[in-house]
Amino acid sequence: MNLQQLSCIDLDQPTLEGFRQFISSWLYRGDGFTLLVDPGPLSTIPRLTAELRRRGVTRLDYVLLTHIHIDHAGGTGALLREYPDATVVCHPDGIRHLVAPAKLWEGSRKVLGPLADAYGEIVPVPAERIGFAETVGATGVRTFLTPGHAQHHCSYLLDDLLFGGEVAGVRCPLADGIFMRPATPPRFILQVALDSLDRMIALAPRAMVFAHYGLVETALDHLRLARRQLTLWVKGVAATAAADPAGREAALVAWLLEHDAQYRNVSRLPADIQARERYFLGNTLRGMIEYVDTLSAAERQALAAE
Repeated sequence: MNLQQLSCIDLDQPTLEGFRQFISSWLYRGDGFTLLVDPGPLSTIPRLTAELRRRGVTRLDYVLLTHIHIDHAGGTGALLREYPDATVVCHPDGIRHLVAPAKLWEGSRKVLGPLADAYGEIVPVPAERIGFAETVGATGVRTFLTPGHAQHHCSYLLDDLLFGGEVAGVRCPLADGIFMRPATPPRFILQVALDSLDRMIALAPRAMVFAHYGLVETALDHLRLARRQLTLWVKGVAATAAADPAGREAALVAWLLEHDAQYRNVSRLPADIQARERYFLGNTLRGMIEYVDTLSAAERQALAAE
């Protein structure tokens, strides 16, 4: 794998606090093909297409979607107007939602509120332009179904480079150390997410792209850390389950700051990125809380004691 053929296109949104080095699209120019991973929301398609033109990209062969959430895939249909030869690869369960996105858009607005409007409406993808493939043409890319963050999540392996989407959660770059948190919006099932991580660990990739955010050349270390962190956070949810409902999230955050050295680094992030992380933390915690609350009292006690 020649990482010199890979480049990140930041899809920053200056009007939203902390939305820098967060949403990104990844361009790979291989031998005889060009592909793009996660074109982002509609609001950033002008930025993306301008950057592609600046880099001399006149043709895209494939657009790979790690999942269909609006911040990753909402602008796909608009991108295809600029690159009419591109084929979109997507999880089988996500295809119908992008071909007819009214329900997906409605759900996005319900969950994200004004943020969905800032991202922009989801543009339909023509049915003949989108499909699923275990092997993407002659690129050598292999597709893996990796539910956990979302039931329609995929990861893509190109040689020893893994486009992991949010299979390993969210990462923010620091000068030293690591900030990471799981990305587990409802509906979250712990064993499903762990199975996806275990299968990616078994692939032993050398490098990995986090959709949020960045390229790491120690993929296995990050995948294993994500696995440990996921189980630790679920333990924390179980350990704080008896807290007063009004203060449950606050009690859980305090527990995490005490027990999770990687999450504790949130205090070292720039102030605007801390604000962004506080916004998204609620979704992660709600997904885990809903999962733990479906367990029996005995199961919760066992988790808390692990």
